[in-house]
Amino acid sequence: MNEDSILYICSSEVGQRDKAVLHDVDVTVKKGEFVYLIGKTGSGKSTLLRVLYGDLPLKTGHGEVAGFSLRNLQEKDIPFLRRKLGVVFQDFQLLSDRNVYNNLSFVLRATGWKDEKLIKERIQEVLKSVNMEGCEDKNTFELSGGEQQRIVIARALLNSPDLIIADEPTGNLDPNTSVEIMRLLRKINTEHGTAVVMATHDYTMILKFPARTLRIEDGALVEVQQRHHTDSNEE
Repeated sequence: MNEDSILYICSSEVGQRDKAVLHDVDVTVKKGEFVYLIGKTGSGKSTLLRVLYGDLPLKTGHGEVAGFSLRNLQEKDIPFLRRKLGVVFQDFQLLSDRNVYNNLSFVLRATGWKDEKLIKERIQEVLKSVNMEGCEDKNTFELSGGEQQRIVIARALLNSPDLIIADEPTGNLDPNTSVEIMRLLRKINTEHGTAVVMATHDYTMILKFPARTLRIEDGALVEVQQRHHTDSNEE
């Protein structure tokens, strides 16, 4: 992988439980790039993303994410890989038994932060960046879907990641809220230079916010030729 890339995979098979889902995968994402991953339900989008953040092993070929070799990744390496990544899930995966502050502080402590003052400052910074400052004491179940997804994005930003992996981040949101979340992800991408790989079914978002697009088709990863659209700022 060259120094301009944040991830690279070249593998004859990508799958889980000895079942190949994708074949002959060869993909590179550059630092600061925004890439959509599209395909039918069950085509392998989530499987590929899980390989990228170390939840599934890469069994053949070569792969590297944020400086970590996916073929040589050990269990003890995964927390260090995930410090370089931010993961945004469709179903939020927030801890419902604690408030926003404690959801975020849990992640920081799990990734080695110990100084309470620094933890508090970092939480305030990421909440401000997603326009959710002042909500530290709210329980997650008190928040709307859009607010919860903003907290999930704040959580993904805690360790200033080189790459955000987003799995259907607008899948459970209404159209207007989806646009807000997309604007936020694109802002993080452009202003912070954070690369984003986003799996989505929402082709409306791709039209509004065009970027490089990869499609999974019959087990293969194919680059989609993008037409230029001028409606990226539409409501």
